[in-house]
Amino acid sequence: MQTEIVWKEGVHFEATSGTGHTINLDGPADYGGQNLGARPMELMLIGAGSCSAFDVMMILKKGRQQVTGCKVELDAERAPEPPRVFTKITMRFIVTGRNLSPQRVKRAIELSAEQFCSASIMLKRAGVEIEYVHEIIEEDGEE
Repeated sequence: MQTEIVWKEGVHFEATSGTGHTINLDGPADYGGQNLGARPMELMLIGAGSCSAFDVMMILKKGRQQVTGCKVELDAERAPEPPRVFTKITMRFIVTGRNLSPQRVKRAIELSAEQFCSASIMLKRAGVEIEYVHEIIEEDGEE
């Protein structure tokens, strides 16, 4: 896996992934940032959340669950002093669908957390506490 980071100006950088996708990064205004992109720590949070969401959706689809939507809301706490690492992350999964099995949704999240999501597992090994909660929204089967 490879990535290239190029400084643009001030604290604005452009990252290009090995698959050719471009992401803008920028720092906060008090460091000269102009809000031209996400902050690096935001991208770490996005990475962990999207990795888990990917796993959960794959597991539920493989289990023939009728999922129509999946959203993950993440809330992170950081250490007060540099390095301001994450100390706790709460991932709140909101899974929408028809006839969803609460046990299968819960198990999909557990499997992601314990076995599949390399991003969140790496953060946990570094000492970040990660809490997983979920809500199921049952859709009406009528169109």
